[in-house]
Amino acid sequence: MTNAKKIELLAPAKDKSSAILAINYGADAVYIGANAFGARANAKNPIEDIKEVIDYAHKFNAKVYVTINTILTDEELKQAVELIHKLYEIKADAIIIQDMGLLECELPPIEIFASTQCHNDSLEKVQFLEKAGFSRVILARELSLDEIKNISDNTSIEIETFIHGALCVSYSGQCYLSYAIGKRSANKGECAQPCRKKYSLVDNKGNFIAKDKYLLSLKDFNASNRLQDLIDAGVTSFKIEGRLKDENYIKNIISYYRQKLDEIISQDQKASLGSITPDFEPNPEKTFNRGFSEYFLKGRNKGIFSFDTQKAIGEKIGMVDFVSKNYFTLDNGSLSQSDGICFFDNNELKGSNINQVDGKKIYPQNIKGLKKGTVIYRNLDFEFEKKLKSSSSKRKIEAKISITTEKNFIHFEIEDETGLKSSQKIENTFELAQNEEKMLSNIQSQLSKSQDGIFDIKNVCINLDSTPFMPVSKLNEIRRNLLFDLEQKRLDTYKTQEVQIQKTDHDYIYQNLDFRANILNQKACDFYKRHHAQTTQMALESGISALEKKVMTTKHCILYGLNMCRKNDVTPERLFLIDEKGRRYKLNFDCKNCRMEIIF
Repeated sequence: MTNAKKIELLAPAKDKSSAILAINYGADAVYIGANAFGARANAKNPIEDIKEVIDYAHKFNAKVYVTINTILTDEELKQAVELIHKLYEIKADAIIIQDMGLLECELPPIEIFASTQCHNDSLEKVQFLEKAGFSRVILARELSLDEIKNISDNTSIEIETFIHGALCVSYSGQCYLSYAIGKRSANKGECAQPCRKKYSLVDNKGNFIAKDKYLLSLKDFNASNRLQDLIDAGVTSFKIEGRLKDENYIKNIISYYRQKLDEIISQDQKASLGSITPDFEPNPEKTFNRGFSEYFLKGRNKGIFSFDTQKAIGEKIGMVDFVSKNYFTLDNGSLSQSDGICFFDNNELKGSNINQVDGKKIYPQNIKGLKKGTVIYRNLDFEFEKKLKSSSSKRKIEAKISITTEKNFIHFEIEDETGLKSSQKIENTFELAQNEEKMLSNIQSQLSKSQDGIFDIKNVCINLDSTPFMPVSKLNEIRRNLLFDLEQKRLDTYKTQEVQIQKTDHDYIYQNLDFRANILNQKACDFYKRHHAQTTQMALESGISALEKKVMTTKHCILYGLNMCRKNDVTPERLFLIDEKGRRYKLNFDCKNCRMEIIF
């Protein structure tokens, strides 16, 4: 192992319940929205709930990062600063931000992370953010392993990358399509996901090149086979997307990546404490997904597109071998009653539930469209989902208890795997046990119980001069006190990393900033001015027109996906996208940088 840094598995949390679940199923950290200003407007949480999550996480040395990663008006900026102070007081570990105006404000000494919404796609941008005082940068998803390594090798900042979940087709922070169409801003956490709609591709004469396809929809990200490569590239935090996902997603995906990471990192690289043994076999293909790709980690590839559907297709089961009036059979694979299946019929995704399975005969609710040779996918594994729902894995920190005699007292001490201790002395006024063997067995069994707490008592060492008769109720009281006190000590001894942002004046990477800099308040203007950049245009959300502006910049290229790459075309023909309502968007192809742009 060449990298001795702590390796963090970072999980999404919609709310308090999912955050605690993520920690119980193996996350080293969670990111969660507060009651405002998060990039998922539908995932808000009151301060009281976040404090409960923090208190629980810190007992395992796990961390809690709070997202304040929207762009802010002048008034919202004041409210966001107040919120950050409250989050500091309840010991949040870091704040994830997009708006540079916050760095012009009086912030508490809390670590600040640069959200992927900051468009962190180059070494120069990351170097700038590091000098500005950010502790961590969340890289653009579009970067390759080589690009990530180059950034890591030439900076000292912590590197966080996404490893799993839905992909934004646009560079994060550079998508304005939702706002241009319906005033729902991605940079305000309100994206309407127009990228998951159908589009047609036409030339300037109106000829259809592709009709009614999901031309901007991508498969989901799965970098589970690249974890070692990413560690070697310098990544220390592995982020899972999904702050709006349900609890079964959290249980399955976090458990899966916990197992994958534990296979390749050493014990001293683990970023938090406690062991987890899930009571099911995790499998990401059984949880909502649009099919998987590694995106651009190993360069451009054809496997990222999902032109025929934007929906979950699940795991491939087999091929239809025979179709009768109301049932079908498979050449291989099996299904169960209440499973959900889907399949493509003339490039259109269709689906059905399974009503009954009788041997090899599978009776779907709707058999229309099925024919011999149809590939069947299972997008709902009923038994697996049921198992996930009932799963109740607990995260445990190993501990041991010792009992010794000290003059007229009995001394009970508990010590966890980190060496943290708690003790209790009680006066030895007990009668001697008449059945010494049975009493020692009682002491062992009662003090070993820890089902409801965070500790797993691996050993109870009894070293007494004589064996007192102690009632079970007294032993239980002693155990509860020891466990409670040690749990409280775990919380009291946890220290957050304090970092005070210092104002800097190094050059920004651009001199003139238009709407794509996402500047919505005066302090953001001041920040860039101090770094020798001029704001020429405020953010679209300030009310300026989106007409003729680049409303999406993406590394995904429709032409490449359609085998029509024209990198060497000297006089490329103008192409357009047409959406389901007939709106037309110009396409620009920046072939030099392999990027596509959509003009409103």
